[in-house]
Amino acid sequence: MSLLSVEAVHTYYGDSHILEGVSLEVDSGEVVALVGRNGVGKTTTLRTIMQLTPPSKGRVRLRGEDITGTDTHDVADAGVGWIPENRRIFSQLTVEENVHVAVPEGRDVDAARERAYETFPDLREHRYRDGGTLSGGQQQMLAIARGLVGDNDLLLVDEPSEGLAPLIVSAVADALAATAAETTVLLVEQNLPLALDLADRFYVLDDGRIVDSGETSEVEESDERLRRYLSA
Repeated sequence: MSLLSVEAVHTYYGDSHILEGVSLEVDSGEVVALVGRNGVGKTTTLRTIMQLTPPSKGRVRLRGEDITGTDTHDVADAGVGWIPENRRIFSQLTVEENVHVAVPEGRDVDAARERAYETFPDLREHRYRDGGTLSGGQQQMLAIARGLVGDNDLLLVDEPSEGLAPLIVSAVADALAATAAETTVLLVEQNLPLALDLADRFYVLDDGRIVDSGETSEVEESDERLRRYLSA
């Protein structure tokens, strides 16, 4: 049984039909990449899983249980974390405070912070700085750390390399790899080399439909099989 199953979902924004029968699966312990051009429905897929934009048709199942139409906070409580494209850290809270608020009630906050700092040593160095004063790469690491300490079984990560310099992208990639050693990840990413390097499997989304899928070991960055769906 898959940890996550998205079954032929159709999702609308008003009258706009964004997802047209999207199906995908993520097994426990996997990193699965969802790739495609801007505007094809990748973020909407994550929002549909979180029930922020519930599907009008189709089902979303977590550990086999139908979560379609449930409240978003219930999806989060069931162990699904979301790191959105714009990171959404608390800019006026320190790094330590940002990590603290992500720790589930009743869990050991000190242990959670230590877990975050072991995964992202840069954050330990800047733990007393306000989140809004961090660099883009450091903010992304903080956003990932918040998802990690939330003890999520599944982490939805949306465009973690967006807007970052190549050197910072490398650091974020290392951080995601460390996170993936502990948590199942569904990764939305336009950076194809990064996605192929991190993921075990991939799905290609184009105009609201899954048009290809497979093992990342079967394809390369230059593969026409993928490039035709990723070029502008």
